Amino acid sequence: MAKSMYAYVRDAWKKPEQTGVQALLWSRMQKWRREGTVVRVDRPTRIDRARTLGYRAKQGIIVARVKVRRGGRRASRYVRGRRTAHMGIRHKTPAKSLQRIAEERSSRKFSNMEALNSYWVGEDGKHRWYEVIMVDPHHPAILSDARLAWLADPAHRGRAERGKTSAGHKGRGMRRKGVGTEKTRPSIRSHANKGK
Repeated sequence: MAKSMYAYVRDAWKKPEQTGVQALLWSRMQKWRREGTVVRVDRPTRIDRARTLGYRAKQGIIVARVKVRRGGRRASRYVRGRRTAHMGIRHKTPAKSLQRIAEERSSRKFSNMEALNSYWVGEDGKHRWYEVIMVDPHHPAILSDARLAWLADPAHRGRAERGKTSAGHKGRGMRRKGVGTEKTRPSIRSHANKGK
């Protein structure tokens, strides 16, 4: 059985050092570092991943590349008497993944659109880049598409901020049901953060 073009692209990204993708990323990231935090791109960097997550080359859909600084929170040092271990400035991590933060930034930049999904495209020692698929839920081309018209429902407004994307579901512990997940529903905070 013949493989599709998307399957070859997917295989190339699985082994970047063998297929030349790593060299391509190295040259691309030199340009990405000089760009802004949220940049609209003409076409997806990973077409196979984008299409899997709902991207289609049609009006009303755009792709934004978002840069997020890696690592935990940068807390200021406590200036009064404390043991170093008790200062509470190390290992301060956000409650959200960097991917969710990227989706929220993109959603703020393109306020008339909703974040459908996102995927990783690269990282270096300081930053990580994600591409976010943004959809205009009120565009006629989207409203007439049976696969995307559901986004026009007001219940889906603010998807990224409310953790309704795939990355949001993962961060909220919604990928599993049943035994062991009693503290994740209806939300993590409703059970005093015990679900995480």
